[in-house]
Amino acid sequence: MLTMAWKAMVVVAAALFQLCSSRELESLLSHPDKITKLPGQSQVNFQQFSGYIAVDDLKQRALFYYFVEAEIDPSTKPLVLWLNGGPGCSSLGVGAFSENGPFRPSGQGLVRNEYSWNKEANMLYLETPAGVGFSYSSDPSYYEGVDDKTTARDNLVFLQHWFEKFPQYKDRDLYITGESYAGHYVPQLAELMVEFNKNQKLFNLKGIALGNPVLEFYTDFNSRAEFFWSHGLISDSTYKIFTSACNYSRYVSEYYGGSLSPICARVMSQVTRETSRFVDKYDVTLDVCISSVLSQSMVLTPKQVGEHIDVCVEDETVNYLNRRDVREALHARLTGVTKWAVCSSVLEYELLDVQIPTITTVGSLVKSGIAVLVYSGDQDSVIPLTGSRKLVQNLARGLGLRTTVPYRVWFEGKQVGGWTQVYGDILSFATIRGASHEAPFSQPERSLVLFRAFLTGRPLPETF
Repeated sequence: MLTMAWKAMVVVAAALFQLCSSRELESLLSHPDKITKLPGQSQVNFQQFSGYIAVDDLKQRALFYYFVEAEIDPSTKPLVLWLNGGPGCSSLGVGAFSENGPFRPSGQGLVRNEYSWNKEANMLYLETPAGVGFSYSSDPSYYEGVDDKTTARDNLVFLQHWFEKFPQYKDRDLYITGESYAGHYVPQLAELMVEFNKNQKLFNLKGIALGNPVLEFYTDFNSRAEFFWSHGLISDSTYKIFTSACNYSRYVSEYYGGSLSPICARVMSQVTRETSRFVDKYDVTLDVCISSVLSQSMVLTPKQVGEHIDVCVEDETVNYLNRRDVREALHARLTGVTKWAVCSSVLEYELLDVQIPTITTVGSLVKSGIAVLVYSGDQDSVIPLTGSRKLVQNLARGLGLRTTVPYRVWFEGKQVGGWTQVYGDILSFATIRGASHEAPFSQPERSLVLFRAFLTGRPLPETF
């Protein structure tokens, strides 16, 4: 039994906790970045915030963020930073409003996402680098030749200043997640955070999760030919020339370098003709939004799918975020552009940075004790699962990590959700069955199961 003294201490502690919680709540309720309500939004029991963080001394660059608190007990939930790739595509329009955020645009309003990741965490979506979405630079010359190092540095500065705005989250367990070219953004940012913490502990970084990520240029990009061929998208003869005369990594290097050879031009022309522009390369089983295809949209992201497919959700997101009342509710503005776009039209990213391998950076993070999950939507031909799986296997072997969970299926409900393998309880690989390049589009419930397991450090369900 508790003594009277202990009971008194418990009462005092509870009172102090309640007082601190009340102060935090009062601070958030009066926060200048608090969103009162988004147009077309239903009533919710969680708070939302959005606004700008300046990331350079002259305040010529500012990054836009959208922050959604966890639905239940946000004070006990971890903080998760989400980054979309591109490079140059929006975490607000793609990640938040099309994938794993609480709402998705539909008509003139918003519908709730039943499988939003803020069921498990406080979600912070960042439009990065400057020039993406509502993020901007007042100096247009900045947009010429933005590279990985600049992006990582700006993202680090953003987080430092964001914690000044939201100090109650500073000591929270922090995870960084993202997909595609975030295979560069996330490890490079995490590496800077680990280095920063050596002098001043600020970031309580626990893990990173990377979806269909670019980790090693040649392995990732050259996996595309076998994926096309094995899924019936190209013929035997085209597969042969696509793996001998000119593979995809060579084509990309030549194209980005401005020196496309005649042989690579012919090979890619043949591949493009056979795969068809009416097949979504980010999900080869997905129907396409005909209006977007016929208008030759430059958007590099797949469309929302699910049991009730809306393959034109991308168009609806663009329409929604370009409404004046929506921008006002988000505390957002257009600077240097005439409208919000899914992927930046002003940013000239150093595309040859794609050749920088980040799998070695991932290895350094594992050595530092940072948990790493690499996951793949298995219907993606852009960054196929076969390349990611091979890279993780080779990394585990190089680090001397033993297999703790042999390759096996995992379940969501009574159906197979995908396959997984774990190395040393710190490095894991998983597929999401039936999912696209951006898995929460096409398999939101399975993606949420994977996300929950990652945050809790528990094995993916082995049975049902």
